[in-house]
Amino acid sequence: MLNLIDFQFQNSNLFKHLPVFDSIQYLGHPEGKIQKYKAVREDQECTLMALTIIRQEEDFLWASAEDFLERTVRDAAAKIHGIYTFDLLTFDIHKEVKTFNYNELMYLLITHSRKVRLGEVRLIKYSSAYGLMQKLVEENWGKVTLKTSVEVFKHNAHQLDVVWRKLFQVAGMTHGPLIVLIHDLSSQPLYNPQDQTQGKLLAAAIKQQEEASIEFLPEVYVQDRNGMRELLSGTIVS
Repeated sequence: MLNLIDFQFQNSNLFKHLPVFDSIQYLGHPEGKIQKYKAVREDQECTLMALTIIRQEEDFLWASAEDFLERTVRDAAAKIHGIYTFDLLTFDIHKEVKTFNYNELMYLLITHSRKVRLGEVRLIKYSSAYGLMQKLVEENWGKVTLKTSVEVFKHNAHQLDVVWRKLFQVAGMTHGPLIVLIHDLSSQPLYNPQDQTQGKLLAAAIKQQEEASIEFLPEVYVQDRNGMRELLSGTIVS
């Protein structure tokens, strides 16, 4: 399994403000758009659950980016042989809105498709995009299935706790440290430290997870355009 540290994944917009890890391995989508990683920090193995979200009012931003990405993958598939998946781990839609060259990503996919062996997984990086390409089947025609990891948040901002509760539930019981990250792409962040209703609901969700923890307290992060906070300690990371 790939150690994403070797490909500077710690510098991605998803991970750059998190604690420094010695290794990061991607374990896939245990449910919906949730991403699961195994990370090692100071010889301690951690489970890391991440979910990237965007306000429903701003979902047109992601829908537009996703449309371009799907077209890019479709155009690449027309020029390659074999069946592949391309799992897009992270993509900074605000940074890339005017500068991202989808043709260059297409040619990267085509180039890597000619080198990747059956069953092999390769990390492809272009600008802020990090994705894993895997060859599933040898064929004389091409198909690439795009997997993305952005979920549209359809609730009121007061109810942001439902996202953490979902991540805690999917993580289940962990023997080592649990790190939970919400990455909010919204121009108007959903997390609001001044929202008392939201704060009480978040505190209740975190307290419930604390009580269920066997040995380690969870690390609970929210990252948005205002920076990153660790909610259990109240620490402003960036």
